[in-house]
Amino acid sequence: MSDDRSTVADRLARARPSRGTLLWGAILVNAELIALFAYLAQPNVTPTAVRYYVYPFVWINVGLWALLRTDPPAASRRRRYAAGAFAVGYFAVLAYAGGLVGPGLGAMATGLRIAPLPPGSGPALIYGGEAVRLALLPYKIVGYVALAVLVYATALDVAGSAIGGVLGLFSCVSCTWPVLASLVGGVAGSSSAVASAALSGSYGLSTAIFVVTVGLLYWRPFGSE
Repeated sequence: MSDDRSTVADRLARARPSRGTLLWGAILVNAELIALFAYLAQPNVTPTAVRYYVYPFVWINVGLWALLRTDPPAASRRRRYAAGAFAVGYFAVLAYAGGLVGPGLGAMATGLRIAPLPPGSGPALIYGGEAVRLALLPYKIVGYVALAVLVYATALDVAGSAIGGVLGLFSCVSCTWPVLASLVGGVAGSSSAVASAALSGSYGLSTAIFVVTVGLLYWRPFGSE
């Protein structure tokens, strides 16, 4: 029992931010607010719901926190290579499912451009080539890299559990949930309230699942070796 309590206390201590972390966190949030206000001050920008400006910053801030706080455990070279290969493949799956990369446009190729999206979502590097298509949104890059690093650390530290990885795959629900909504629309009618609600809720749902996944992969309450 005492060992269990010690383990819980150690995990809680890992999640407790230091003064330095809080200071840099405050600087980061202030910089994000300044960037957002500067964006909204542009005459050609039409403001939308506040949550759509907040979600990208949640991804970025949580992702950066996880990257800075994650310290992969020591392991043999063979195990590090295996975990690294798994993490790279994991990132590739998320990148494809989340829309960062996709098949090219063929003859409809549009080339390279910078999309002036709101801070966090943009500025986004968009490339529509004949063979490959890229949509490099900052919040997704930070979020998916953070998940891949956490999966790498988890693969080194945890044996016999895939709960975090399974949830991590669902962090790309921003892509998969609208697909499910489209299926609902095909059954209930494309203009149905159910389909509309599913589509409008995908961004918030993906953000919530991302935060929960990062928490599980970082804290790893499902056991270790």
